[in-house]
Amino acid sequence: MRTRDRRLRGDPGLTVIAVAALGLYVCFIIVPALMSAWRSLTNENPLLTHSDFVGLGNYRELAHDDALASSLTFTLTLAAAVTIVANAAGIGFAMLLNRTSLSYRAMRAVAFLPQIISGVIVAFVWRSILAQDGLLNSMLINLGLIDKPVSWLGTPPLAMLSVGIVTAWVLTGFTTVVHLAALQSIPTELYQAATVDGAGRWRKFTAITFPMLAPGTTISVTISMITMLKLYDIIAALTSGGPADSTQSIALYIIKLAFTENRFGYASAVAMLLLLLSCVISLTVTGLLRRREVDL
Repeated sequence: MRTRDRRLRGDPGLTVIAVAALGLYVCFIIVPALMSAWRSLTNENPLLTHSDFVGLGNYRELAHDDALASSLTFTLTLAAAVTIVANAAGIGFAMLLNRTSLSYRAMRAVAFLPQIISGVIVAFVWRSILAQDGLLNSMLINLGLIDKPVSWLGTPPLAMLSVGIVTAWVLTGFTTVVHLAALQSIPTELYQAATVDGAGRWRKFTAITFPMLAPGTTISVTISMITMLKLYDIIAALTSGGPADSTQSIALYIIKLAFTENRFGYASAVAMLLLLLSCVISLTVTGLLRRREVDL
């Protein structure tokens, strides 16, 4: 009876943990967001002794900022392309690695390795590979595929492509693990019944595997999209936003505004735009994918 009463009252230990977690969330998420929102209404500059309230002036400037428009276009294009590629590759690798032997377990760890390595380290490694005298150009020249080194990071189209390849390579480790977990939750009886009915591999994939991956796909796509929208470290170390700001993401532009141009107020306004954009996109994508789960 006492045990039942204690369960009804709740576990005090869990209450303490919940309060502590809520406190940390408020301190490190809510409060900084509110401070940034207030700062976006001012012309704060660390080089000035005081800042003035400008209201929506910073937000009106957003509509006429060509650099912001360029950064926004690049970020959205990169986020969409990398999310699609990384999740498609993740599904493929998950199906290849969906085995129980020790060797396949080791390969799973290798597949996830890019995700746990620092983005800066990843960028520096790839920067050496993509350099004009790097490994990639050397291999292509030795194979006779090119006559002279290609400037992978020195021309805008190739630099954007290079950033996309590197970020997709990193993100594929995460999407592989998520889809692998979803694959392992599919009952084997479904495949056995499909085999009895004479279904081939492609039919099993379209009728069983892909629909049953829907919950994992929702998680993977949403987190991938959010990750790409706020991407900073890999781009900063790989291209620094160049050449000619062609690979400058919104996050990189915010850092540039705040710590290079010392425009804390305007940088906060751009950060609020990124926050709003991330919320709208993530809620829209999640809603669409959840609806797909219900339809299935």
